[in-house]
Amino acid sequence: MPTTPRKPWPRSSSTTRFAHSAATLAVLSLLGAGANAQQAAPPPPDPAASAAQQLETVVVSGQGRTQQLQSVPIAIQVLGADQVRKLGASNLGEINAHIPGLEIDANQPTQPRMSLRGIGTADFGIGTDSPVGIYVDGVYTGKTGGALLNFNDLKRIEVLKGPQGTLFGRNSAGGAISVVTNEPEFRRSGSGLARLGENGLRHVEALLNQPLTESLALRASLVSHKSDGDLRDAASGLRFGGENAWGARLALRWQASEDTKAVLSYEHEKLDQRARPAHGLLPAVPAGTPLPYPADPARFVDPRRAPLLNDVPDAKERRDFDGLTLRIEHALPWAEFSSTTAYRRFDSRNRQDNDGTNNPATYLSTTNVEGNRSWQQEFRLSGKTGNADWLAGLSLFDERATQSALVGATTTSLDTLSGNLLGLPLYSTVNGLIEAAGIPGLDLRGQGWLERMSNEARNRALALYGDVIWQLSPANRLTTGLRITRDDKRFSWFNPLREAPGLDAQLAQLDAAGLFPALVAMGAISQEQANMLRGAMGSNALVATQGAGAAPLVVKKSWTDASPRLVLDHRFDRDLMAYGSLTRGYQAGGFNTLQVNSRYEPEKVSNLELGLKGQFPNAGLSYSAALFHYRFDNLQTLQLVPAATPGGLPTYQVTISDQRATGLDLEARWQASRALRFSGALELIDQTYSRGRASSGADLSGQPVGTPRLSLSLGVDWSFAAFGGQASAGLQAAYAGAQRCNAESQVQGSCLQTPTLRVGGARQRLDGRLAWDSADQRWGIALVGTNLQDKRYINKIWYEGAPLGSAYATLSRPRSLALELRASY
Repeated sequence: MPTTPRKPWPRSSSTTRFAHSAATLAVLSLLGAGANAQQAAPPPPDPAASAAQQLETVVVSGQGRTQQLQSVPIAIQVLGADQVRKLGASNLGEINAHIPGLEIDANQPTQPRMSLRGIGTADFGIGTDSPVGIYVDGVYTGKTGGALLNFNDLKRIEVLKGPQGTLFGRNSAGGAISVVTNEPEFRRSGSGLARLGENGLRHVEALLNQPLTESLALRASLVSHKSDGDLRDAASGLRFGGENAWGARLALRWQASEDTKAVLSYEHEKLDQRARPAHGLLPAVPAGTPLPYPADPARFVDPRRAPLLNDVPDAKERRDFDGLTLRIEHALPWAEFSSTTAYRRFDSRNRQDNDGTNNPATYLSTTNVEGNRSWQQEFRLSGKTGNADWLAGLSLFDERATQSALVGATTTSLDTLSGNLLGLPLYSTVNGLIEAAGIPGLDLRGQGWLERMSNEARNRALALYGDVIWQLSPANRLTTGLRITRDDKRFSWFNPLREAPGLDAQLAQLDAAGLFPALVAMGAISQEQANMLRGAMGSNALVATQGAGAAPLVVKKSWTDASPRLVLDHRFDRDLMAYGSLTRGYQAGGFNTLQVNSRYEPEKVSNLELGLKGQFPNAGLSYSAALFHYRFDNLQTLQLVPAATPGGLPTYQVTISDQRATGLDLEARWQASRALRFSGALELIDQTYSRGRASSGADLSGQPVGTPRLSLSLGVDWSFAAFGGQASAGLQAAYAGAQRCNAESQVQGSCLQTPTLRVGGARQRLDGRLAWDSADQRWGIALVGTNLQDKRYINKIWYEGAPLGSAYATLSRPRSLALELRASY
């Protein structure tokens, strides 16, 4: 990619040169850190430059315009397709370690959780959106089943940190992740890639680009990613931890004229794999025997060394996704016009174990069933008028979503539940009464039990947004932007009576036999006790809500907001820019799917940022730094809150807090020579509560939120001639500091220290690649390794089964070594 010609700039003062040199020295200390940006092939050597290398150009489109990365006054980290391939990554969840500040929990692809600069949400329901927007070719993907797909014909990934409401039409209060794919070209080409590795890894990619006429071109790609998993259930022998997804993409480009282009694309992906394993933390007890209650963390075993025991039948995670997009671009005499029309649909089902044992006394499962249909329309106009470079957009969004959260148990595990919480094992007690009454052939234990919460959402959003870059002088620019948003939402909850057909059949026999009236007449139990026993067996026990009824409860709510953006940047010279920005992000309110009539109010982020971007082109060095401070007001998170009184069930509730953070983002790239390249990125952040309360009632004000103070990534790539081709070796190291614990951390399972395990400690990761490519770059072979040190960490401890005396953990992925073969023409 050629370097854009440079315009002359006013001569720098000695003070400016000193600032330039000082900034460079500061960034040099980070060299080797972070994920590489998209890079073109190194240019031919310049004799006048001696051993130094010309800086490579990185192009981004995050501001709605095609610009060089170093001229954009936003903290942006970019990964190109080549870097993603070198990391052996198949989706966003596998690269987040190399993007400091970005955290993605991809243990459940249909229910991912993500945050950027500490801003995110743990809510997995359809009632809310994420403050971090994910866009694929400008189309918003949401936060649930359609947000985390495997890469298919990727061009680059742009991670924009901080509020981006005036650049994107929906939900980017905390930042935006823009995934850009390739479009058809008017040249014949094709490629294939196969990666075979440990634990049955089989990753295949195929691509064909074919011109059909002088004005039509077709591009088709296929991706399949499968593995058997590294875990085996100790009782059933089933494999866990594997992956199984494939996707296809078709794109048709019509070049109607030099001024008009249309691209129609269709994408399909199917995922069908075992659910994430639940690693039990308590020592096993004889089958049918309740675990000690309450669970004592001092007795927790290390889940990385304990046998896996899951007993939920058909524990699978499935998804069918389809997306259709039409993008039209037309050059007007005075502006560039673009229209993006997109339709997305997916259906997903995730059924999993939630107690981490195969003990009937603690059986607990959850199933999330989701359906989504969304339509989006966006119009953009951009152009240059005098000293103004402007962009205006209109975004329309319409979504219909359904979700059912199912909780499964048995009367055996409910017997344990009632015994732990009430001191009365309900079904064992009634079984004793049945036996005393001499009624044969009945056993109330061992019967299935299912409760559900069903939700429907109809969301509509309209946004007008845009910005203007004013060229105040040759060295100074002022960017002003505004986003006006209107959100209309309709939401419903339906919590019907539990389903237990086997139990109901036996209860009907007891009622026909007149068991409870007979026991009352004999004086064995009181009428009040009889009513309690009979009522408890016929009413809901697990989905603890207020306002549940026989019919859905429907509510409607609307919100309107105006969010501004103001940026001033100054060019000291052609290779050094400083900027300051003040932006505000907005996220509409929503609803708690698991608590009837529970609502979220809008959330707002105010972000102040000071940045510096510079380069030494002849030395092959570029760097950027951004100092930021934000205030997040009314952050609302869905958390599992323990019961306030003995005998109660934990419930998912909305907790509200205000948060503050001050941080620093640094990134550097250095092409030290034609054969050697370093890269680096780092984020330092201090995120604390300014207002908030723990589930225990403790005041969280002034306490850390949990985000690690430090995260960084270091990379080095070396290439050399060998065997008539080009050999290369690369290492990419990532580090994240320990979670900063607070009064709520242990309750939520993100921090814990016991003699046998630690949750929330510092993390390391080392990825590597050793490759050889032919001289014409037509084919190559590589050995790809991720997590080379085989560092396995406990992601989190989950306490849904706490009333049963159980707890379980989820783990990070183990080491993976794979052999990669590729070919192209």
